Amino acid sequence: MLTRLEADSIGTMEVPAKAYYGVQSLRAKHNFNITGCPLHPAFINNLARIKKAAAMTNMTAHVLDEQIGQAIIRACDEIIAGKLHSQFIVDAIQGGAGTSANMNANEVIANRAIELLGGKKGDYSIVHPNDHVNMAQSTNDVIPCAGKLTILELMPGLIQELKRLHKALMDKSVEFDDVVKMGRTQLQDAVPIRLGQSFEAYAAVITRDIRRLQQVEEEIRVLNIGATAVGTAINVNPIYLFHIIKNINLVCGTDCSQAEDLFDATQNLDGFVFTSSMLKTCAVNLSKICNDLRLLSSGPKTGIGEINLPPKQNGSSIMPGKINPVIPEVVSQVAYNVIGNDTTVTLAAEAGQLELNAFEPVVFYKIFESIDTMTGAVRTLIDNCILGITANRKRCEQLVESSVSLATALCPYIGYKKAADIAKQSLETGIPVRELVQNSGLLTQEQLENGLNLLSMTQPGHQF
Repeated sequence: MLTRLEADSIGTMEVPAKAYYGVQSLRAKHNFNITGCPLHPAFINNLARIKKAAAMTNMTAHVLDEQIGQAIIRACDEIIAGKLHSQFIVDAIQGGAGTSANMNANEVIANRAIELLGGKKGDYSIVHPNDHVNMAQSTNDVIPCAGKLTILELMPGLIQELKRLHKALMDKSVEFDDVVKMGRTQLQDAVPIRLGQSFEAYAAVITRDIRRLQQVEEEIRVLNIGATAVGTAINVNPIYLFHIIKNINLVCGTDCSQAEDLFDATQNLDGFVFTSSMLKTCAVNLSKICNDLRLLSSGPKTGIGEINLPPKQNGSSIMPGKINPVIPEVVSQVAYNVIGNDTTVTLAAEAGQLELNAFEPVVFYKIFESIDTMTGAVRTLIDNCILGITANRKRCEQLVESSVSLATALCPYIGYKKAADIAKQSLETGIPVRELVQNSGLLTQEQLENGLNLLSMTQPGHQF
């Protein structure tokens, strides 16, 4: 394999001659063989967008040669279009606060710009990764900004799927509005509830999740671009400092703002903690819904069996005909992973010291994973589960009528003590509550029909 010799402050290394990355990227690849996962494609694109905006701004400030700047912009456009991604060789989790990722971008862009100007890769006298591509920047403002821009790019997809989920749940709530089933608290029979009310409650919590994730988007739009190393904007032309955010928005199609306090925005990661926390909250809610779906569909003959989940695949290699609730199961597994990711993000954010947090790479790795996997989980939950759920109406009615908890509705008529006696007798004899009351003479037929009207029991504010 043909190589070229490149040097950095550590020494010299042989770099593949055809590679667009350079010595600093290659060192990082050797040092950080951690996850086997490359940088997120959207993160790579946003690094390129920041470099493009920086070149535009530095040309406006007349500190970057126009020819070099235009070559950098063309190289960035190619990366944004999906080219050269294979040249981003550093691991998603890396030491150095993301310096390796930043330099990987600088080297790839520089070498492609060199080619565009007629030079050979590695001839940094034409376009230099640090002096030209990284001009007026630091890893400490580029990396968090690329992270935030990536969150802004990924989050709408998750929110859109959650909106679809909300609609699917509301449609089911209408479809099941006339199905009365037994409500359960602490897994024990409680009082009747309509199946439609259960699904409407699921939709309500998803509404709150959507609202919380939209709040995340508002917070993440504040960038520390221009802060460079610690917030002092060292090596930054005043024109760049006050115009870079405009060009970031122009290139990215965003509505971001520059942080009022660049020191705070550089050293504190509470915005990412908030983001991860809202993702975790959504994951918890999704898993709770899926737990309910698994319970309500359990059996189907020997469990609750009040609803049917659409069969998606064989459930056993040994038991013929067994169908498992695989879609709710996978959603819960995603939720568990997101919850774990949140713990990682929390610890990484807390571990920052003084003017910088060095642990942003793992923060972004986990947040991006949480958004991507939740987007996929919600999509499969809708398409492969929620839309195909049906109600076992007769089963729901049977379970309600056979439950001793119907005695709760008798308390306003005969008092708690007598109602408890009826419930105990029903439990011991297996005779339904309705039949016991009818035979006892405690209530008139009209009172009985009114008191044990199943649909009326599910109406908030119902008066006996």
